[in-house]
Amino acid sequence: MLSSITRFLRDEEGATAIEYGVIAGLITILLVVLFNPNGTTGFAGAIKGLFTNLAAQLTKAVPAS
Repeated sequence: MLSSITRFLRDEEGATAIEYGVIAGLITILLVVLFNPNGTTGFAGAIKGLFTNLAAQLTKAVPAS
């Protein structure tokens, strides 16, 4: 009985697949947080603000024809 328990505790088969699953889940959560299209803060908000400011500056610089 004791040898079965120790063998079970030392068995690492399948651990790599679980680790990859956890890493994939964390990356997915990170991407959703960073690129949330409805968000006004964070990375997506900063990029939206950057392009909004750029468009405003270009509109001022180019005279209307």
